[in-house]
Amino acid sequence: MMLFGGDYNPEQWIDDKNVLDEDIRRFHEMGINTVSVNIFSWSFLEPEEGRYDFSFLSSLLDRLYEEGISVNLATPSGARPKWLSDKYPEVLRVREDRTKMIFGERHNHCYTSPVYREKVRLIDEALSKEFGHHKAVIAWHISNEYGGECHCPLCQEAFHRWLEGRYDSISDLNRKWNNAFWSHIYDSFDSIDSPSSIGESKNPALSLEWKRFVTHQTVDFMNEEIKAVRKYSDLPVTTNMMYDYLGLDYQAFSDSLDFISWDNYPAWGTGFDGDDVLVAADNAMEHDYYRAMKDKPFILMESCPEATNWQPLSHLKRHGVMEAASLEAVAHGSDGVLFFQMRHGRGGYEKFHGALLDSSGCETRTIREARTLGNKLTALKDVIGTVNKPVAGIIRDTESRWAMEGSAGPRNKGLHYRDNLRRVYLGLRSSGLDADVIGPEHDFSAYRILVVPMLYMFRAGLAERLESFTADGGILVVTHWSGVVDEYDSIYPGKTPYGLSEVLGLRRAEIDALQDGAENVTIPVAGNGLGLRKNYTCSVLSEIPEVYSAEPILLYGNDFYKGLPVVTEHDYKKGRSYYIASMMEEDFYHDLFSSLIEKNGIEPIAKALPRGVFASERIGNGKRYIFLQNFSGNDVLLSSSLLNGKRIIGDGDILKPYDTFVFER
Repeated sequence: MMLFGGDYNPEQWIDDKNVLDEDIRRFHEMGINTVSVNIFSWSFLEPEEGRYDFSFLSSLLDRLYEEGISVNLATPSGARPKWLSDKYPEVLRVREDRTKMIFGERHNHCYTSPVYREKVRLIDEALSKEFGHHKAVIAWHISNEYGGECHCPLCQEAFHRWLEGRYDSISDLNRKWNNAFWSHIYDSFDSIDSPSSIGESKNPALSLEWKRFVTHQTVDFMNEEIKAVRKYSDLPVTTNMMYDYLGLDYQAFSDSLDFISWDNYPAWGTGFDGDDVLVAADNAMEHDYYRAMKDKPFILMESCPEATNWQPLSHLKRHGVMEAASLEAVAHGSDGVLFFQMRHGRGGYEKFHGALLDSSGCETRTIREARTLGNKLTALKDVIGTVNKPVAGIIRDTESRWAMEGSAGPRNKGLHYRDNLRRVYLGLRSSGLDADVIGPEHDFSAYRILVVPMLYMFRAGLAERLESFTADGGILVVTHWSGVVDEYDSIYPGKTPYGLSEVLGLRRAEIDALQDGAENVTIPVAGNGLGLRKNYTCSVLSEIPEVYSAEPILLYGNDFYKGLPVVTEHDYKKGRSYYIASMMEEDFYHDLFSSLIEKNGIEPIAKALPRGVFASERIGNGKRYIFLQNFSGNDVLLSSSLLNGKRIIGDGDILKPYDTFVFER
């Protein structure tokens, strides 16, 4: 079944059985088949140390099973009971300024603390023994939105030992971190403090390694939880990740999980100055990032059916937006649509957060739209387990972004990395292609087009793999500020982008940072190899390349580098490379990839799509499932070629705003 439901926290109404009865009746009306429970229930499960009370959870799971509703059962480590921090203060986090925190909020605990790990292990094992084979439970939901860091003495010691395992000696570390600068030579691993506003905050290598350590320690903590639940159960495990979260490198989590899930809260109607085309593209790009982690379907674990209370504006979703956003997740590889939350809370921080049910008991617009969505998800049952097989890949690396945004220069008012990434992605999607958003370690062999946007850090071996991809016939597109440093944030000697000068036929000579709002203009070279004829604007950063054998496509139109190449093309062995030396306007990327598709005989999912209409494809069981979605805000009349195939969802030939058509071919 296509999972449909979301987070359910009935312990808020533990004394009112009528609420549960009413909720289940409404669940059936909407077609709800799955809920996630126990996410923040530790205080109920272990009201005092060592005394477990699973009676309410047991009766809840029994009732849900009787009603045909499946359960993702969470471990409760995201928010611990008050008695635990009162009795064992070592579990409380220490901030970067070395201030010890007090009880409150969520994830305010130390992932290194032996006490906290032991208490989590004990309750996780108890839950596994009691419910690991319960007929209602289909998966383990490990904790909730892991995040944050601790700078306590326990974490400092763990950081020292972790560094010892990464470097041959303290001299090796000093050399790779360039610690001769500012006379910051360390004489032992134990003398290194984590980055702090009251200490060392301007050593890029230290900051980078600390972020890596935080990811390592969090993954290690998660793996201990997984080990605990697997003591008595072999159910699949997942953990819910977050949108564009830079506190952790989520790529490091994927190997430990059976399937990927993430929580999605786009600002429909308010984000990107109200341009929902950009909201949709940004959203889809994140789906493709999580799907590509394991190259198989993921689960949309949380989304909001109404207004999200913690965003700047609690903006209600307009008619059709909840369905469009949900089906966009399915189009990009999700085998489920789950919400936070199932029922409005009566109190607490998220009491005004959207939910499928309110406390009135009345029929609402949200319930009606959820019922319609449930019917459409049922119609898509044959899509379950099918996969997306894009011919294009975009490399996105959290570690590279940490290093790039943690450096001083070339632009300290913002490098606009996400904006540049989104423009590249939107260019591919508007040209009719799906894309995988992948880490640098991913296998490149499945792609015809590989894009490397602002990949500041080239880790060992990456340049060689990019060269091989191009030499074997691939189409490589590299943008500005790529291949600058190694994995320790040290500048590569010699020509940059590192290792790609022969592949690209040029080197980076200089880079210019433009003021906010400032733009340059580009001029097409007559008869250029891509057939581009427009003038485009570029902004933010502008590199000045020294060209060896590359052919100019576009030239700068202004400033002292007027007439020098900004976009180039270069034949390399069996393949071809392109270099983009500045952040170009949106239309350029559409025209670029449309030209590459035509020039190289690549078949798009759909041709001639207007702005804001996106095509996606899932493949399996000998069939192709084509999703057409309209985020433009206008009615779109579709051509007969786009309407080819057995219709699963949608009627007519007009795709209305936020509508979805699905075809089986």
